[in-house]
Amino acid sequence: MRARKSSRTLWLLAVAWLALGAQAGEQPKEKKAQAVKKAAAAQKQRPLPPGFKAERDIEYVAGGGNSRSLDIYYPEKAEGKLPLIVWVHGGAWMGGDKKSCPALRMLERGYVVASINYRLSQEAIWPAQIQDCKAAIRWLRANADKYHIDPDRIGVWGSSAGGHLVALLGTTGDVKALEGNEGPQGVSSRVQAVCDFFGPTDFTKIGNFPSNLNHNAPDSPESKLLGVPILEHPEKCAEANPITYITKDDPPMLIMHGDKDMTVPINQSELLYEAMKKAGLDVTYHVVAGGGHGFGGPEIDRMVNEFFDRVLKASK
Repeated sequence: MRARKSSRTLWLLAVAWLALGAQAGEQPKEKKAQAVKKAAAAQKQRPLPPGFKAERDIEYVAGGGNSRSLDIYYPEKAEGKLPLIVWVHGGAWMGGDKKSCPALRMLERGYVVASINYRLSQEAIWPAQIQDCKAAIRWLRANADKYHIDPDRIGVWGSSAGGHLVALLGTTGDVKALEGNEGPQGVSSRVQAVCDFFGPTDFTKIGNFPSNLNHNAPDSPESKLLGVPILEHPEKCAEANPITYITKDDPPMLIMHGDKDMTVPINQSELLYEAMKKAGLDVTYHVVAGGGHGFGGPEIDRMVNEFFDRVLKASK
């Protein structure tokens, strides 16, 4: 049952991208409305297992409101410090919400779990989104003792636009220009493990493969994120590309992508994988046969579990 719930949540996150990112002529209005309604239904908070607490709507930037808030789930009692997994939602950088958190199943595997919001592209353009994610990581690290978190064992997991942002968290731990000046300062935003589900990477090449979206359009999700038409500003695309920042000290990464994804082309994950492999990094790439823009199930869950356990628990 748990695997089916996780799979359904990820599928609904994919629906949200389609509803928000499709051009007006590509989907009838009624279909868009249905897709948004289904995505909203996924936001219902699933009950916590016994022995765990939740604190919700915590502002990780003072005065940041819902856009810069997080939910955190942790055990009422814990022996020692526990690794943390932070979920970053998708939604074409235009939608989605922290309430939908597939990572909650990791609580019973010995993890603290947090789920974060960040400013969407209609609120602020790039690099606001990665600055917010980094501020959230700094806040969690600064408050680690309160929530039984080991500040040296933080993993991030996200899908679609969230996959893009967690990949950037992994490769920009040493990039001061993307830290921003809001939220806790003097605390590291580095993470120790990254799980990227079908995240975009190189916007200059995302339109080279078949897709149900016109990614190269001036009003595409990517163009809206950057605030400019992507094809006219390759330098801005590079600034938002996790591949740009790869260095030999980047954390281990698990990348998953469906070979039938018609929303974010699979070449986006292939490019990231090849660049990380070339740099000699610890990277695993799994192609989900027949998978579209959203997938799940016991085998996917097993691979995610084993990855985080290997990276975040082995060094305990």
